[in-house]
Amino acid sequence: MKAKLEEIRERAKEELSKANAIENLEELRVKYAGKKGELTAILKQMGKLSPEERPVIGQLANEVRSYIDNAIETKKAELNELKLQRQLEEEKIDVTLPSNTEPLGHKHPLSIVLDEIKEIFVGMGFEIVEGPEVEYDYYNFEALNIPKDHPARDTQDTFYITDNIVLRTQTSPVQVRVMEKKKPPIRIISPGRVFRSDAVDATHSPLFHQIEGLVVDKDITFADLKGTLETFIKRLYGEDSVVRFRPHHFPFTEPSAEVDVQCFSCKGKGCRVCKNEGWIEILGCGMVHPKVLENCGIDPEEYSGFALGLGLERVAMRRYGVDDMRLFFENDTRFLSQF
Repeated sequence: MKAKLEEIRERAKEELSKANAIENLEELRVKYAGKKGELTAILKQMGKLSPEERPVIGQLANEVRSYIDNAIETKKAELNELKLQRQLEEEKIDVTLPSNTEPLGHKHPLSIVLDEIKEIFVGMGFEIVEGPEVEYDYYNFEALNIPKDHPARDTQDTFYITDNIVLRTQTSPVQVRVMEKKKPPIRIISPGRVFRSDAVDATHSPLFHQIEGLVVDKDITFADLKGTLETFIKRLYGEDSVVRFRPHHFPFTEPSAEVDVQCFSCKGKGCRVCKNEGWIEILGCGMVHPKVLENCGIDPEEYSGFALGLGLERVAMRRYGVDDMRLFFENDTRFLSQF
């Protein structure tokens, strides 16, 4: 029995030296020191020994068990250390290597143009104001001298939420709200989103952006409007820009005009860009209708004013040579990364 215990120790020592995984150690522990292990089997036979032999064999069996337990713990520590070293080698990071560059966002082309327009008007003393996109019929139409039977109120053009509430079709309602609350002098621009029931194509969208301008004070004339717009256009498109005013009609201005700028490509000779007209329409404007002033509690005998409105997408399309408005809204990074 003593020889068997020595043999178990030697075999355990040899097998532990060859073990290369934590799982192998657990298998060896069960094999030698488990409930059905070889050591347990030896101890079950101690009843056959004489009283003199039992203490000797019992002590040796405990020494062998203690040896195996300690050897397993020592081997486990070695294997864990080797595992850690391998992990450190495999997962190490060279901090001197250049990192992968993450793509950074930047301003949207519409925001670039809008910020430039804001800067120009603020430089001329204008204030920036905003208003609600869901608007009362009164502010969107009636206060702007657009009666119930006017074609612009047709449901084909306007998104009606109720009979009295609409998605604003223009930023002009902001002018009315400002004139109701503030006494002249007034000098504001109002950029924002507007909505119209248009089919989506290269030049139309049910959602687009407008920038509305308003000046109200004593002795404001069409000459002030003309000078303001010429200054704005030259700042936006260059000092060599040529501006043309054409008579037009808007219910909320009288007289009214549309403003064209000479084609940047052909300088007025006619080309594909300007559809062979030599001029490109960029905005509408006019003197504020006396009835609109009255609706806002401003005496048209004492005060006068002018208003202007331009489409942000149209300005951006001209600026960057974009021929499809949908590109501004599709968020294709291949398009946006060019700006």
